[in-house]
Amino acid sequence: PDGTVVAVKRLKDGNAIGGEIQFQTEVEMISLAVHRNLLRLYGFCMTTTERLLVYPYMSNGSVASRLKAKPPLDWATRKRIALGAARGLLYLHEQCDPKIIHRDVKAANILLDDYCEAVVGDFGLAKLLDHEDSHVTTAVRGTVGHIAPEYLSTGQSSEKTDVFGFGILLLELITGQTALDFGKAANQKGAMLDWVKKIHQEKKLEMLADKDLKNDYDRIELEEMVQVALLCTQLLPSQRPKMSEVVRMLEGDGLAEKWEASQRADSTRSRANEFSSSERYSDLTDDSSLLAQAMELSGPR
Repeated sequence: PDGTVVAVKRLKDGNAIGGEIQFQTEVEMISLAVHRNLLRLYGFCMTTTERLLVYPYMSNGSVASRLKAKPPLDWATRKRIALGAARGLLYLHEQCDPKIIHRDVKAANILLDDYCEAVVGDFGLAKLLDHEDSHVTTAVRGTVGHIAPEYLSTGQSSEKTDVFGFGILLLELITGQTALDFGKAANQKGAMLDWVKKIHQEKKLEMLADKDLKNDYDRIELEEMVQVALLCTQLLPSQRPKMSEVVRMLEGDGLAEKWEASQRADSTRSRANEFSSSERYSDLTDDSSLLAQAMELSGPR
């Protein structure tokens, strides 16, 4: 009645979500996560057939939709969005008890308020979604954009799965393209990451920057953001930084050391095993054909 504009999310197939008590417990857990970079749950409504969640309305939509819109986001705003999203995820991982793993970190789930501050949405819903929906469907969807390889191959997620998704989000903020669109255009799964690594090695970072930025960005900050993204998207979850480290690196602290260390580890690894990349996945799954199938699947679990 006070005229607040809200957004209502309707959970598909309201009956499938366990019992009412379980639903209430989950919702209460989500509503306890209060942080300026998390989408606040205002309330919920439950009838025999419906489950509705009520959130504040985010006037600037999602990062995914905003990157396609005009006028383009300037560099300072993109940096602020990256840091805000990182702080929101850090809160879920390290300041919530029990901790909340988002499981679907992607540009469409990072919302923007009136001031273009990042607000992480849809967290805590992994458990609320009914199981059929939340598992990767077997219909091959062709592109693996933002999903960590271990999640695809084993279905296991951890904070480090979110870190991978965040790394892809950084690349999307830098390039102005979503990983999914990029993969479709290149007609190749995981294409964005390979392309970024190549350009980074060739030291041609200006090729990565969104053309809409019209060269108006800080070269050093661009390189730093690319490095953070590459650290976040390393193949093995154990090599990826924690969100607390990511926040520090984005704030300008500790990146150089972390990057050096990862480069040293990389060169040691590549000398130790001059393998093809398919064999590097072997510590995730013994069956490379399983992985090949998994890499073709995409979509939230």
